[in-house]
Order: sequence, then structure tokens, then C-alpha cells
Amino acid sequence: MQLALRQAFFAGAGATLVLLAGQAQAQQSEQDAVLPSVQVVGEQETATGPVAGYRASRSATATKTDTPLAETPQSVTVVTRDQIIDQGATNLQDALNYAAGVRSDAYGLDSRTDSVLVRGSEPSTFIDGLRQTNGYYTSAARPDPYTLERIEVLRGPSAMMYGQGSTAGVLNLVSKRPLDTFQGEVGVQIGNFGRKQLQADVTGPLTEDGQWLYRVVAVARDSDTQVDYVSDDRYLLAPSLTWKPNGTTTLTLQASHQRDRTGSTSQFLPWAGMLTPNVNGQIPASRFIGEPTDRYDTDRTSVGYLLEHRFNDQWTARQNVRYTVNDVDYFSHYANSFSIDPTTGQPGGWTLDPINQRVIGRIAHGSISKTRIATLDQHLQGKLQTGGVKHTLLAGLDYTHYQLDSASGGGGDTIDVFNPVYGNPVPLTLADQPRNKQRQTGVYLQDQMKIGDKWIVVAGLRHDRVTNASAGSDDEKSSATTGRLGLMYLLDNGWSPYVSYSESFTPQAGLDFYGQRYKPVEGEQIEAGVKYMPADGKSQFTAAVWRIKEKNQLTEDPGNPLNQIQAGETENRGVELEWKASLTPSFDALAHYNYIELDDQLSGIPQHQAAVWGKWRFSVGNVEGLSLGAGVRYMSSFRDGTAPRTPSVTLLDMMLAWDNGPWRYALNINNLTDKLYNSTCLSRGDCWYGTRRTAVATATYRF
Repeated sequence: MQLALRQAFFAGAGATLVLLAGQAQAQQSEQDAVLPSVQVVGEQETATGPVAGYRASRSATATKTDTPLAETPQSVTVVTRDQIIDQGATNLQDALNYAAGVRSDAYGLDSRTDSVLVRGSEPSTFIDGLRQTNGYYTSAARPDPYTLERIEVLRGPSAMMYGQGSTAGVLNLVSKRPLDTFQGEVGVQIGNFGRKQLQADVTGPLTEDGQWLYRVVAVARDSDTQVDYVSDDRYLLAPSLTWKPNGTTTLTLQASHQRDRTGSTSQFLPWAGMLTPNVNGQIPASRFIGEPTDRYDTDRTSVGYLLEHRFNDQWTARQNVRYTVNDVDYFSHYANSFSIDPTTGQPGGWTLDPINQRVIGRIAHGSISKTRIATLDQHLQGKLQTGGVKHTLLAGLDYTHYQLDSASGGGGDTIDVFNPVYGNPVPLTLADQPRNKQRQTGVYLQDQMKIGDKWIVVAGLRHDRVTNASAGSDDEKSSATTGRLGLMYLLDNGWSPYVSYSESFTPQAGLDFYGQRYKPVEGEQIEAGVKYMPADGKSQFTAAVWRIKEKNQLTEDPGNPLNQIQAGETENRGVELEWKASLTPSFDALAHYNYIELDDQLSGIPQHQAAVWGKWRFSVGNVEGLSLGAGVRYMSSFRDGTAPRTPSVTLLDMMLAWDNGPWRYALNINNLTDKLYNSTCLSRGDCWYGTRRTAVATATYRF
């Protein structure tokens, strides 16, 4: 069945490829006879290509078309490759530390996944515009920032473009792609917690005529983490190949294989000893209460392509396809901090040892899973003009097929948190779980209108059908029609005020504790803001105020800790400010401030967040090419339900680098003062430590 599905899926895609390539070659033969030669002296920034510095001017994440950010009536943050390098990001959470509207360490250090919140909710993650994940801890490996050209955050509901997803918005990870000029680098990293990494990135033309381009990105890492017995090892290879038979057709073939060997840094430790007093003192951040044989091992392989064909100056077709297989071997022991104290009615974990507060219940969980995800997005773009209105039309269809096969089991025992003794793993018997499938099909239509030279209108409508199927149960079917409308005015001085409306929906698979099906979560957002992006490109500023309403959000059942209920209607609101600038030829800076006010029914996050980063390039005597970077991140205190208040925290980051010819040497230190802090303490009874000080020295040879 799976073989037939894949053959049908790629047969249709291949037929489209052959048809477009053949037409492209015919058009090129005609063009070759009449077009004069053109010498290219520079390349304009595109929505998917490299950016010099921290300030991107274009993006395709919000509209699926290459559009100036200054003409996009919705909040978008672009984290460029240069920013990722300067800030020494070793994972996706690090790369988003200075992005507006983002809580980048929502659950602290977690070796299994990147936990990020945008506007109070978890965003959907896409790679090159195609959905990355379906489900927790099964369908994805952690993306490696070294493979990315840029990271784009589209804030707010985005169902009109991407189908089902949270009201938070979208993280779109843009992969490195082949370039038409030869360049490459090889680097080595050494850091604390035993980090040793080799990395390489080589790209350029494969043939003299430039029709074939290639790129190979590779990473090999051996590392520990701040938690005992938890490694962070990785082997990654991501080759890509671009074919440009003429000036109208581009095909990029992509593949990647990523092998991660790690465990769970998340120990789910209880309030007392993490945040509130414990008679034995503070639980160390390095404490591991699992077994040395615990593991969270993933093998992820993906293949796909990005195809674009321009029929003429008005019409362009695109088709993006990816097929991914992800295997996860997950065995873990973690604290049972969720047990309820019968005397207080509160969780906290020490019900087995309330006086000494040393022995805690330990949950054992094991699972082996294989996930297959096939995704396709194809659309037709047309540029037309009716009177004084210029239209960029987009009509598309996307499809996702997800299948999960798994076996799992659980058990439990106890352990002394302050003097753990290892070597007694809980015996687990794994039982096959019902095969789970999900199919989503969406059709969408969008019109970007430019009225005269001043007004921008973006309007779109989409319809989705989603089917969740679990072997032995009836299919769960849901559908939704979502829309978006944006209005913007372009002033001559670079200011662009706007207002927008957007919607989202998220099907909720499964049943509650009482056997009732969950309803889809539905959201809507109103956003108003202003962007300042002058023509000289030396500065950018965006300000936005927003309000999000949701229906049927899943929350904890106050009467039954084993159940989740759906809130009737909740409302969040907030303010976001983001600024990036080159203050002088040698000094770049960026900053943001977020304010969010959550509905009382939802989980708590900081009301206030702020961050500032600056980079100064300088010379000392005859030594040129030096640069110094420093940043400050602030998060206010907050409370999640009945949990103790998580204190505010201020963290410092720094960078020192030397560019000397083809060599670059850099030292990055995040959490410079090695502050021990809790990223969050949840009302269910557990706390999560934030990342301790990380120091990474990098030497890179560029050629």
C-alpha cells in the first residue's frame, strides 16, 4: 500500500516535471535566436537566497510569493544566516533568542525537540514551505541551523496559506540552496560539555555552462549536555542539485539524512527543589534520574524537489514535494511530579516522601515509532493589471499524508533524587499501537493588489479537508474555510501603516477521558501596525498590536488531572516592537520588546520580554578584521495556573571573532554568567531548567 501511494504521489509530480521541462527547452530554443548576451554584475536579494547582514528586505513565507517585507501587511521576522553565525546558534531555539514575539526557550533545554512559543502558542514548523511535523517526538529530528539560509517567523494565524496550524503562526526554515559561484568552508567547533563538531558547506557550478549547480552540507558532532548521561551526537548529510536548462525553468533536487543519538535532558523534576525550598537544597541542573541506557535516537531521511517554471512575464508555476521517513527509538525514565498530595490537593511529586523529600516516583516510558510524511504544494502565480490595479494572483493546492506505526509501553518505580543509584531500569513490554494516519488537502486563492503606488491589499480564501484515521476506530473528519485580509499604505518616507485579519484552525485528534471527541481549535486575529523600511536599507522598524481569539483550546481539567477540556473562548492581546539598523559602517544592532496579556484559562508565559544585540567591527594596531558582539535578554516573572511564580531572568551573551583572510576564528558564550534559572514551572507539578552557560570556539576556513 505504501509503495503504491509513493509511486502515485511521485508519478504525478514527475509528469508535471517532464511537461514543464520540455516546454522550457522549446521556449529557450526560440529565445536563444533573438536575445542578446547580458553580463550580470550583481545579484538582487531574493526571498530564499543569502542576505548580507541582519536585515532581509524580502520574504515568501507570508504570501508564498517573493514579496518585499515593506509590502507585507503582517508581522514577519527574518533571522539571517549572518545573525545565526554571529550569535553562535547551535540549535533552533538559540537562533530565535532575539526574534520579536518569540519565547525561544519555552521548556528550557530539551534535547528531543525545539520548544518555541509565538504569541503564546506553539507555531507550526515548515521547511521550505512544506510541513515538517505531525505529532510530538515522532515525526521530526531537531533541525540543524548549519543547514539553513534563514529562519522566518510569520506571527499570527496563517491557515489561509498553510492549512491546519495553531494561532501562533509559522516557523519557515529556508534551506541552503546551490549557488552559481563556487564557494565553500570547512570548520571545527570545540565547546564545554565535551562538544566536538566538524562541519562543511561547499557549493558552486557543476558544469561550465552553469546549467547544473550543487551544494553539499555536512555535520558530524560528538557532545555531552549539561545533564549527566545525556549525549548530543549527530551525523548529517544534506546534498542538493539545481538544474537550470534555460532562463525559465529551475529544478532543485534536495535530500538529507540525519542521525541523532541523544537522550532526554528533560527530567520533569518537581517544584520543591527546583523553584521552592527543599530540605535537601537545590536539585542540581546536571541531575539525571533516568538510566544510562535511556535514549532518544532518531534517523530521518528525506528526498524532494523544488520546481519553478516561468511560462512568460505574467505566469509562473511552482511545485514543491518532499517525502520523509523518521525512525525514533525512545526509552526514558523521568520524575512523576504530577501525583496529587491528598492533604493539599496540589501536585508536586513528593507524595511518597513528604518529610524527607528525597524519594520520588519514576515513570518509565518506551516507544519505537516509524513516521512517513509525504507533502506537496503546487500553485500558479499570475501578474496582471486591471486599470490602475496591479494583481499578483496565486491559486494553489497542497496535500499532506502522514502515517505513524508504533509500539509503546510503560511502567514505574522510585528513585532518590539527591543520591540516584543507577542500573535498575524498569522492564518494559512494548505493545503495538493502532496505525495512525492523517490526510489533509487544501485549495487556496490569493490576490495581492497594488492600487496606484500607495495602497496594498492582500486577500485570500482557503478550504481544507482533514481526515484522521486510527486502525480499529471510525475516521475523524473535519473541514474548514479560512481567510485573510490585509490593507497597507506606502508613504514616501519609508513608513507603511497596515491592518490585517487572519484565521486558523487545528483539528484535535482523539477522545477525552470520558470518550467524547475533541472539536477543532479555531482562531482569528486582528493586527494593526506600522513598518519603517527606507530605501537605503540601513534600518528597519516594525510595531504591531494584535488580538487573538480562540475557541476550543485544550486546557487542563481542574476536576480531573487525567483529562483535558476545551475552553469556550479565550482571548490574548499584545504589543511587539522590533528594530534592526546599521548605526555606523562598523556597528550593527537589533532589539525587540514584547508585551502579551493571556486569558486566565491559558498557560502562563512572561508578560514582558526584551532583547538587545550589537556587533562592533574594529581593528587593534595592524590587526584588522576583529569584531565584538554582546547581547542582553530579559524575561519577566510569570505564573502558570496554580504553580509557583517563575522568577524573572536576565541573560547575557557575547561573541569575539577575528576574520583573517580565508580564516574566521570565533568564541561565542551564551548565558555568560552561568545563571541557574527555571524557564518555566507548570501547574501540573514540574519545572524545567534553562540552558546553562555554553561556550563554543569555532575555526572556519573559507575558500
